[in-house]
Amino acid sequence: MESKHSKNSFKKFIGSASDNPFLIALGVGLYPLVFYYSRNFGMINSWGQFGYFLLLFIVLPFVFFSFLKWLQTLLFIARWGKYILPFFSVFLFLFYIKIILYADIQRKIILGIFIVSALIAYFLYKHFKKWIALQLILAVIGFIGLVPMLMKYFNYSTEWTQQPDDIENVVFQKKPNIYYIQPDGYPSFSEMKSDFYKVDNSDFNKFLDENDFINYPNFRSNYITTITSNSATFMMKHHYYNNGRDYSEMLNARKNIISANPVLSIFKNNGYKTHFITEHPYLMVNRPKIGFDYTNFKYTEIPYISTGFNVEREVFPDLKNAIASKNDNGNFFFIEIFDPSHISTTKSASKGKVAEREKWLLKLETANRKLEKMIRLINEKDPGALIMIMADHGSFVGLDYTREVYKKTSNPEVIYSTFGAMLSIRWPNNEVPKTDSSLKSCVNVFRVLFSYLSNDEKYLQQLQSDASYLILKEDADPGVYEYIDDKGKIVFKKV
Repeated sequence: MESKHSKNSFKKFIGSASDNPFLIALGVGLYPLVFYYSRNFGMINSWGQFGYFLLLFIVLPFVFFSFLKWLQTLLFIARWGKYILPFFSVFLFLFYIKIILYADIQRKIILGIFIVSALIAYFLYKHFKKWIALQLILAVIGFIGLVPMLMKYFNYSTEWTQQPDDIENVVFQKKPNIYYIQPDGYPSFSEMKSDFYKVDNSDFNKFLDENDFINYPNFRSNYITTITSNSATFMMKHHYYNNGRDYSEMLNARKNIISANPVLSIFKNNGYKTHFITEHPYLMVNRPKIGFDYTNFKYTEIPYISTGFNVEREVFPDLKNAIASKNDNGNFFFIEIFDPSHISTTKSASKGKVAEREKWLLKLETANRKLEKMIRLINEKDPGALIMIMADHGSFVGLDYTREVYKKTSNPEVIYSTFGAMLSIRWPNNEVPKTDSSLKSCVNVFRVLFSYLSNDEKYLQQLQSDASYLILKEDADPGVYEYIDDKGKIVFKKV
């Protein structure tokens, strides 16, 4: 009896769907909305974005289909009136899918969607109710897949961010302006000499030497992506990818970098003005609260649907203007450039390891030119500054594509190409501290720097392990693994 009643209720629901603008709108927008969140949660987890997407995917379609329903009554006797709702239901659904997969306007794809929608509407308009039912079923299935991510988000623990000592109360005895320049994917000096790279970077190395930089040849990152590496760097703590088992973005990583972290609070407590200058607003795409005093991007310049890389600014003029307006009590500049970057991410995009290396070498030349130009500017405008060039991770040169690293390997060249990262520092007045021997990996750099600025080595007693970590899913039990230990030895140890 109950089963028969349920079937009748479902049929009644489906029967009314094709006449209900709200149900048609839900069918059009709910699955794309859920799908987009399940695939990109770390990039779109702000309430402002949620409101925008609700408006885009649900409210606007409802208004649009309400208008079409009214228009259809006027055109009821017209030959094409019965195709209007099915056509736009299919067209908008596929168009939204295109938007969430490809943020840019692509005319050929839109034309293809138009043709497919017209054909489906013409031949299958009698099955419009079933089409709406299918859309809603897809949305339910998508939401079930999103639930684990939502549970992780709402149960997120910040316990790992707590410092083991009172370093956040550190008082600087020296207050030079500090420029942290991050070239994405710039490998370590020792790695550049390996068989994977075979790079003659002597001209740039000579430039660094002439400008009194100290190079740290075996330096490495602790994590393999920009946001996971920077999150550990600015928090001065290990997060172990939040013990994740997939490749999706780490929760709250951008917030940890852009909004609030011990590094920013320490600089501000010591009177520093903080500046974030970047080529692409990749770290700002989910619109976290801005913790820096100055950023060269405003949120009005960043689309709601964006990876951050379809918006670009040249950092040099912004850096020049920021230096001109710097604070007399001290300044910290975090400058992010996206060269030399790394090889292609996916197998389908890769041209093979040889061609990928050649492309990367061209980007290396671009990175060197940008770095030289910025360093000359800083030397001219701020000669007493501390300049730190530190990469976020390696470039993966020697592999066919970056995601190869998610498969277990014992090849040391692959592992060091992944984690080996550039570090070069111009210390003020050529006074290189003895404690620079503790500069081995990204997670401890600011702790060592604050020890130097405060003339207090007690902060070195709580250094994090210099180990490097990776998520594996192939040829190993899925999870987070230590790949390089605190001493720089290759290991394989599950966290």
